[in-house]
Amino acid sequence: MLTGGRSDAWGNWEWIRQAEQDAPKPMKGFAGFLRQDLDAVTAGLTFPWSSGVVEGHVNRVKTLKRAMCGRASFELLRACILTQP
Repeated sequence: MLTGGRSDAWGNWEWIRQAEQDAPKPMKGFAGFLRQDLDAVTAGLTFPWSSGVVEGHVNRVKTLKRAMCGRASFELLRACILTQP
């Protein structure tokens, strides 16, 4: 992971350029997707905060919803989500 700010991001641009030119086809595709959203990739690697906690809560809600399999009402799902830590 990058920690040194935007100056380290330039090294990633070089890696992406090399991967698009010389790498096997799957890696070229991955490098192309990185280039398409390079601002978000750079921000994700350089900013000090993370969305991990939010992703954990989203995963918990989806797991609860799957476990209920549509058999319960929205009110019960809401109560389960709000009462669990």
